[in-house]
Formats: sequence, C-alpha cells, structure tokens
Amino acid sequence: MCGTDHIVDQLQNLCTECQKPLLAHYDLDSIKSTFTPDAVRKRMIRSMWKFWDVLPVNDPSEAVSLGEGLTPLLPCNRTGPFEAFDNLFIKDESFNPTGSFKARGMSAAVTRAKSLGVETVALPSAGNAAGAATYYSARAGMGCAIFMPEDTPPANIIESVVGNASVNLVNGLISDCGKLVKQGKDRFSWFDLSTLKEPFRIEGKKTMGYELAFDFADHAGTTELQLPDVILYPTGGGTGLIGMWKAFDEMEKLGWIGSERPRMVVVQAADCSPIVKAFEAGEEHAPLFENAATCAAGLRVPIAVGDFLMIRALRESGGTAISVTDEALMDGVKELSAHQGVYACPEGGAVWKAAQQLLESGWIRPEEKVVLFNTGTGLKYNHLFSVDGLPVIDHNDPTCLDRL
Repeated sequence: MCGTDHIVDQLQNLCTECQKPLLAHYDLDSIKSTFTPDAVRKRMIRSMWKFWDVLPVNDPSEAVSLGEGLTPLLPCNRTGPFEAFDNLFIKDESFNPTGSFKARGMSAAVTRAKSLGVETVALPSAGNAAGAATYYSARAGMGCAIFMPEDTPPANIIESVVGNASVNLVNGLISDCGKLVKQGKDRFSWFDLSTLKEPFRIEGKKTMGYELAFDFADHAGTTELQLPDVILYPTGGGTGLIGMWKAFDEMEKLGWIGSERPRMVVVQAADCSPIVKAFEAGEEHAPLFENAATCAAGLRVPIAVGDFLMIRALRESGGTAISVTDEALMDGVKELSAHQGVYACPEGGAVWKAAQQLLESGWIRPEEKVVLFNTGTGLKYNHLFSVDGLPVIDHNDPTCLDRL
C-alpha cells in the first residue's frame, strides 16, 4: 500500500508503516535465462515447487511439501446446464493434500517460517486453512494453534484434532478468531499465519496462476503459454485471486506471456459479500459485513485485510464481483456432481452458478475460455446433505429389483 521495503530474512507480518499486507518480490532479471517454461517442463518435481525459483527457498530441497499443486484442469462436458458454454473448465483444487487449495499457501508459509526459526504458528480459520496448517506444521515439526468458529464444518475440526493441533472453538466469526490470535501471539510466542498477515501464503497460492498458463498450453497442444479469458474465484480472504494476479505480472516480466490478462471475477455468498458491495460502490476498501452468514464456510469472511488488492485486480482486469445465494450454490454443487463428476465444495458450486448468471447477462460470451475454481472437496461438507429416507433393499427378497 505505502511502498515501504522490509528485510526479507526476518519474520514479518503486516507492514510496520501502514499495517497492510506485504508482498515478496524476486530478482526476475537474474533468473530469466535459466527459469524458462522449457526448464520447468523438464523438472522431475511433482508439486508446485517446480516453480521454486519464484518461491521462498534457495533450493527446492528446503520445501516443506506434501505434494501440493499440479491439480487438473478439466474441460466441462457440454451436457444439461453446461451446454451453453463452449469452453468451460474446472481447475480442481480438491486434489491437493488436505483436500483444498489451502495446501499451496501453507506449504510456502510454513517453509519460510521454519527457515526463520518459528516453533509454533497460529491462525484463525473457517475451515480448510486449519487442516492445511495442522499438517504442514506437523510435517515441519512445528506446533500449531488453531482458532475456529464453533460452527465450522465438523470434518475440518476433526482433521485438525487428529493432526494434534491445539484446536480452540470460538463463539463468533473468523474475524473474532483473528482477534484472539492477535492478542495471544506475543504472550505465547506464536507466529501469526493469518491470511495476508504474513507474506508467503500468497506465494504458494500464486502457483495456481503459473499452472493455468501451462494447463492451457497443454490443452491447445502448444508450448506457448496461454491464459483463459475469464477466471471465476470464490472469495473469502482473497489470497488466491491476489496471488494469481501477482503470478501473471511475474510471468510477463519473465517474458513468458504478454500484457493481456483474464477478466477476474470475485464470487461471494449473498449474505457475506463485502467485496461485492465495495466494488459496486466504487470503493477500494470494504467495511465489516454485518451479520455475515453462509453455509460455504470459506466464504464467511466478513472483512478482508487484502480488500484493496482484490478490488484493484478486478478493475485492472476489467473484471467484476458477483454474489449468489446459498440455495443457488448448493444447487451448483449438485449440478457439478451430476454432470461433471466433480463433488465440489459449496464455494465451487458458487462459481458455477455465478458463471451461469454472467453468461445470461451477456458479460461472458459462450465462446470464451472460462475457468471455474473448485477450491476444495465436497467431502468436507457432507453434513449439509441428508440421506434420510433412502430405501433399504432386502436382498433375500427375489422380487426386490422389480421395484427399482
């Protein structure tokens, strides 16, 4: 925000001058000749650390990794409601360790924290970040303190308990959990891993942008890196969207791509949409969204420290921000499952329904290359569905199949 430089080899949270997020930068000119798309393709590294030159390590062997990244880009079947799109794709982040895109950010952040001597990390989480922090901390031999709203999906709570994190349930929202982390970090010698309150989770998330360029080149059968026309991203804290925008800038400076950019789309829940409201009002900062509520835990973020970075990316790309109801996003989960074979999280269902709205309004054209980000597995949301009333077949009854 203010342009103040900070020493890279010391632990950092927010900018000491303006209390806004810090962004890591690299000497890209010095690696142009060796860090090339061809070099990346030849690397025998089966994780996002294929891009280690622009990640916080001096060598890929330093990475705290569980095999995150390199998730599939799936062309959508043109059936049912998906038939209206000529070139619709799903970047399916559910393939990551701990079942979500949060693995990317935690791998990078924990790697850097470990290298700088951190013994225990702490963070607030509405769900998936908790599991990722738990397991990457365990991999690194570090402690992990988690603060989660008490109505966080049970699968996320169990995941962190089993991973031996210190799990603390809070009678409030993720913003209330964040206040407790802030109050306790000095008292208990924690390092704060909150979204965008340290510089390196965004570095892991930006690898989604690098991967997309390679994914689309592979899809087109060419070595020339390509980007889609539109990216729809489910947005709580917004680190993934900000990270991809950063990745595109780095790739241009490296000479890998030109100046054209995808139109970025923030997708939020109707009852927790601070970025949508701020964008529509022409503002750069989004105030606290009162009485935030949604079944999509990752979207229930009533205030985001990186709001201005998201909104800048939307405006610079000619993008937009849109909200969908909980009823619609849950319908989206069912449609992605039935027609695409992807059991998406509710956040993934939200981006699909948002894409439908934008196509119907003419903002997206049918022929455009459009990417939906499914940020996690629907398995963590099984509690939102019911199987009550399913009939039980009596296998001893010779006529049981007659009633199917």
